[in-house]
Amino acid sequence: MRSFPDSPRYCKLVFTPVYAALLLAGFMLQPSAPAQDASAPQPEPPPPPVAFENRIPPGQLAFLNDYANQPSREVFKDKRFHSVMKMVTPRTTYHYGRDMPLSDASETVLDGTSLPVDVRDGRYVMLGTSGGPYLRGKGFVWFDMREGIGLGGVYFHPTNGEPTPTLAIFSRQLKTDSLSMSQLPVAFAQAVSEWSSGAGVRPITVRYFIPDNGRKYVLIHDEDYCDHPENGPAPPQDECEQMNADAADIDVNAAYFMQETHNQANATAWMLGEDQVAWVGLRTQSCGVLLACRIRVTRQRTRVLIGGGPRR
Repeated sequence: MRSFPDSPRYCKLVFTPVYAALLLAGFMLQPSAPAQDASAPQPEPPPPPVAFENRIPPGQLAFLNDYANQPSREVFKDKRFHSVMKMVTPRTTYHYGRDMPLSDASETVLDGTSLPVDVRDGRYVMLGTSGGPYLRGKGFVWFDMREGIGLGGVYFHPTNGEPTPTLAIFSRQLKTDSLSMSQLPVAFAQAVSEWSSGAGVRPITVRYFIPDNGRKYVLIHDEDYCDHPENGPAPPQDECEQMNADAADIDVNAAYFMQETHNQANATAWMLGEDQVAWVGLRTQSCGVLLACRIRVTRQRTRVLIGGGPRR
C-alpha cells in the first residue's frame, strides 16, 4: 500500500464495499466497452477551448517587448510587471514547502536562475527560470499580449508525501473547475513544453491548475503521445503508449489526492484510502497487461474522482 505521512488537517476516509462499488461503477457499467473489445478505447470529442475573463488591456503588456532576449530577472524588477502579476495571480494560500500566499511562491521560484525572455510573433511572451532556492523550485509566466491573457506556473518537488514533482498553473482569468491541457491556447502548450525541456522538467508530471476561486484542481493530460504529423515518423508504439498510460496514472493519483484534500491549494498528504487500493486491484484483474484498457479505465476513474460530469 502506498502511504503518506499523517496530517491532522484531514480525517481518514472510511472504506466500505458499497462505496468502492459506486466508485468503480464508471468502469463496470460502461455499455460501450464490452469485455471482448477492452483494448479498443472509443475516441472522445475534444473539449471546447477555455474562456478567459477580465482580460488585460494590450497597452499594459506592450512593455514586455522591450525585454526580448534579456534575462527574465530584468523584467521582475519592473514595477509594471508586478502590477500585471496582480491581475494574473489568484489570491490564495499555496503550500510550497510551507504555507504562503501563491504570489509569494511565484515570486520565490521566479527569483531563481533566469532564462532569456522569449517573445514570439510580437505577441507571445515567456519568462521563466530553470532553478529556484529550494525544493528544486522553478517557474514561469506566459502572456498573449494581443488577447490580454496571462498564465503562471510553479514547479517543485514536495516532500510531504503528496504526488511529486508537481506543476501548478494559475490564472485569475480562469473561472472553471474542470480543465484539460488541450483547452488552453496551443501557443501556451508549446511554450510550456519548451520551457520544461530547457528547465529540466519531466515531460509527464503531476499538473494542477488554480483558477480565480483559489482552489486547486487536476489539469488533465489529454495529449496523445502517439500522435505525430502525417509527414513525420511515428514514435515507437510501445513507448508512446507507455507515456499515455503514465499520464493517465498521474492524473488519477492527483485527482484522488485533491478529492481527499477538498481541492485546497495548500493541501498536505495523508494515507491512501483502501478504496483506491481496491480499484487498482480491479483494474489489474480486468485489464491485465493491456495498456489501452488500463488507460481507458484509469481515465474513467479520474472523471469519477473529479466529479464525473460533462466537461465544462
